Amino acid sequence: MSEPAARTRYRVVVSGHVQGVWYRESCRREAAENDVGGWIRNNFDGTVEAAVEGPPAAVDRVLAWMRTGPPRARVDGIELRREDPVGEHHFAVR
Repeated sequence: MSEPAARTRYRVVVSGHVQGVWYRESCRREAAENDVGGWIRNNFDGTVEAAVEGPPAAVDRVLAWMRTGPPRARVDGIELRREDPVGEHHFAVR
């Protein structure tokens, strides 16, 4: 298991056409491929919110993917807020 200092965590809010286009499931797959933990959910305002946690390089790859999303998505903006890691190692769609 990695030391806490070797992990990073971000809370992410993605805006645009990101609901109804398989954004959450595609993000779950991308996170799993990169061994990133956390979760993702739809918000009532049409945004998608996520928490991503893992080794910094892996988290950076997932965040880069989130800026584009799956083929049918249109990402207009992404807000990032750094958080303290909480030890999540699995990624869930909520």
